[in-house]
Amino acid sequence: MDVTPLSDLTAWQRLGGAHTAEEIAQQPALWEQLANTLANAGAGITAFLGDWLHNPTHRVIFTGAGSSGFIAEMVADPINAQAAADVRAVHTTSLLTHPALYLAADRPTLLVSFGRSGSSPESVAAVDLVRERVANARFLDITCNPDGELARRGAGRADTFTLLMPPASCDRAFAMTSSLSCMMLAALASFDSAPWPQRLQRLSTLAALGRQALAQWEPAVATLARTPCSRVIYLGSGPLEALAREASLKLLELTAGRVLALANTPLGFRHGPKSTLDASTLVIVLRSADPLARRYEQDLLDELRRDGIAGRVLSVGPELADAAPGDLTLTVPALPDAWLAPLWLTMAQVHALRRSAALGITPDNPFPDGTVNRVVQGVTIHHAA
Repeated sequence: MDVTPLSDLTAWQRLGGAHTAEEIAQQPALWEQLANTLANAGAGITAFLGDWLHNPTHRVIFTGAGSSGFIAEMVADPINAQAAADVRAVHTTSLLTHPALYLAADRPTLLVSFGRSGSSPESVAAVDLVRERVANARFLDITCNPDGELARRGAGRADTFTLLMPPASCDRAFAMTSSLSCMMLAALASFDSAPWPQRLQRLSTLAALGRQALAQWEPAVATLARTPCSRVIYLGSGPLEALAREASLKLLELTAGRVLALANTPLGFRHGPKSTLDASTLVIVLRSADPLARRYEQDLLDELRRDGIAGRVLSVGPELADAAPGDLTLTVPALPDAWLAPLWLTMAQVHALRRSAALGITPDNPFPDGTVNRVVQGVTIHHAA
């Protein structure tokens, strides 16, 4: 069976997906570059954060829109579990519409913004909103674009630290791929409680595993993408719930909405969403590294396979003794789910890319009519009276 490798950019150029293919494939190399970036920036990050996480009167809000908002969701709870401060994820799209639910004038707040371009209207407006409404506010901008509005407006400000990702992470394609994984890992490393050398070693380890995953899974994912299906359901729990939402969004975006992609948790799926199953449905369970979560996941996998309603059911995640034939697994070290999430995400990215190409859509620009844009347009920022 002929499988066009991600590295064959000439072939992907003919398919209209060269940028997307390259930006998915480059991620392990960028994670290594990110380790070097953080090695140089680590002292500055540590000084900027100070004891913010150790003070229970402080708040940390991770924010972004769309895929950047899912980064916030993936990292916030694991960081909150290590912190005395109140750490939460709030999409900019919620922060702007209901600021009174999330901001208090007398509650010191650190806003951590994720932005590939750093110029989306919501990202810029969220910073302005927090600066206007919170007396003691600080800002950590994690962005891929040194020329974006976040980086430009934060330059020279004592209340702002701008953490720039490796230059190649500023994806040229429509979909966020390497930008997302780099910003996510940068946040996890910046806020982790382990010594910096240990955090950087994790990035190097993930880079090696990322190369292995891309090479090992490519033929199976290519075959999966050529198999017709009308809907795909990603399931994950804990930080992997947001990963499931990002995976489904990637497929929805790159197929221009022609494949309906949904997301839920393994336990939540039984509460109504299971009714979406039919013979043209693909279900993908994103496996947790947590033993308790894995038991719930296995219960659902067994149930779905026993029912036989879905066209295909598979899981992606750490290598397990009870993995079924066709499951995509990888031998990984004992790391939390959030740190391992970029590995499982590569599978979803490749599947979305290949499914897009199989449908005759141009992955680099799935909306040539401009109805959906790489950097969101048409947003009017309103202010409370």
